[in-house]
Amino acid sequence: VANEGGKHWTVNEVRALIRVWSDKNIQQQLEGTVRNKRIFEQVAARLQEFGIDRDWKQCRTKYKNLKHEYKSVKSAQDSGSTSKSMKFFNELDAIMGHCTMEQASKSDNDESERPPEWTEAKSEKDSVG
Repeated sequence: VANEGGKHWTVNEVRALIRVWSDKNIQQQLEGTVRNKRIFEQVAARLQEFGIDRDWKQCRTKYKNLKHEYKSVKSAQDSGSTSKSMKFFNELDAIMGHCTMEQASKSDNDESERPPEWTEAKSEKDSVG
């Protein structure tokens, strides 16, 4: 239990984290900042309400790991591979999928806040910012 990540996250804990993460307010805060300790303190406090005792570092680490795993599964799928999958892919896709092209055309409400260069950059797979 002494390792950096603490004890393993249970399925319910991850679900609760994703539920908090799916809050539009939290998403907007996370998208707009790199120094996000305060946001993850909020996330940890929300998890406390579900009876889940995690500190902000654990929440941030799990968030980063989930995000990384999602992106690698997503890019594998985009290249036609179906061998890669992950447990919470659909839930994460609902949150992070709004960054992809096919989702961007569906969601007309947050389109106005998004600079046009973002949507262009996403379609050129090999363009480096």
